[in-house]
Amino acid sequence: MENFKKYIVLWLSQSISQLGSSMTAFSFILWIYEQTHSALSISIISFCNYVPYILTSIFVGTFVDNHRKKLVMLVSDFVAAIVSLFALVFLMAGNLSVWHIYIINIIVGVSTAFQQPASSVAIAKIVPKDKLSNVSGMNSFSSNLVIVFSPMLAAVIFSIGGLPLILLFDLFSFAIAFFVLLFLIRIPERLTKENFKSPFAEILYGFHFLKTEKGILYIMLTMAVINFFSRLTYENILSPMILARSSENNLVLGIVNACMGVGGIMGGLLVSMRKESRKKANMIYVSAALSFLLGDLTMAVGRNVFFWSFAAFAASLPLPFIMAGENLILYKKIPENIQGRVFAVRNAVQYSTIPFGILLGGYLSDYVFEPFMRSNADIVPLLGKIVGIGTGSGMAVMFLCTGICGFAMSIFSLFCKEIQKLNDC
Repeated sequence: MENFKKYIVLWLSQSISQLGSSMTAFSFILWIYEQTHSALSISIISFCNYVPYILTSIFVGTFVDNHRKKLVMLVSDFVAAIVSLFALVFLMAGNLSVWHIYIINIIVGVSTAFQQPASSVAIAKIVPKDKLSNVSGMNSFSSNLVIVFSPMLAAVIFSIGGLPLILLFDLFSFAIAFFVLLFLIRIPERLTKENFKSPFAEILYGFHFLKTEKGILYIMLTMAVINFFSRLTYENILSPMILARSSENNLVLGIVNACMGVGGIMGGLLVSMRKESRKKANMIYVSAALSFLLGDLTMAVGRNVFFWSFAAFAASLPLPFIMAGENLILYKKIPENIQGRVFAVRNAVQYSTIPFGILLGGYLSDYVFEPFMRSNADIVPLLGKIVGIGTGSGMAVMFLCTGICGFAMSIFSLFCKEIQKLNDC
């Protein structure tokens, strides 16, 4: 119980740091858009973060297993803080450029690739086994709380003091988290020392374990497909679709985004308070199916802020249950001495589809679905009865497609025999 109380202190400090980092990321978007007025520049920011994160994740597993998780977390956070400090110095000197932000995002992506598996393994060493589900809910709650409030806080502070004030807040939040982790948190662990002949050896080692645990491998692969479908729309298409179908009403977009964050918060609270599920694999895919069914499909057929808000809430409410179910299975099935490399492989596999979904979603919207809804007179009336017509209807068709495909993929995965074996682990 004492360790769980210490974890709460760590969780609070890390949540504050996460808030600072999220505000900085949002402010970078505002600053770059002020400089370029280019949507492509904004997309490149996400791309520069995700791709280095995924590529680095492939190789960091053994490093994390062979080194103290606390030290890895401290160094990773310190590197992220240093690049924020450099951004502040360059900005105050009047030398900050857009390409500097891209490089910063690349460095942050690499440092996050080390920090996340180290943090995931550290949680299992600090928190009692019967509290892991609650911790997953707490993390979902704080992450979604950050999603709701960081854009609003960043916008207010940005309007008052610009990007320099945001960066100062980020550095302050880092200092709090760094102090708590360095002086107040002890992570008990036994280090393994394994030497590999090449960086690819650890990848093979992680996949060799997954060959013996096919259910876990299938979860990673199916979640990669599910992530791809979700990023086709929500990452790129949601905002322009809502703006296009609401006469560019920023208030409507703000309400919809807020409802999405509130859904995640409610889901996180429910997971943190409920008992551990006996059917963990079922929880993952039933939650994913409900997210696509009630979220994407309702978003596609909705014509006003009430439908869109419900869809946003319904899409995000099940997500903490997905995370909790998967994390519980991984913690219970993976030996402690190799958790770092398996979590790293998990991150690389599951998130590898996200950059492609982000880029493909924007392309399909601009060059395929929107032109299709404007030019195909024979088919459009039929689709128009479902999703409506006019600007944004092509993006609504994309939500219709991802809703159907994501739901089908979730149900297909639910009945996989190897995945079903993990229900009672």
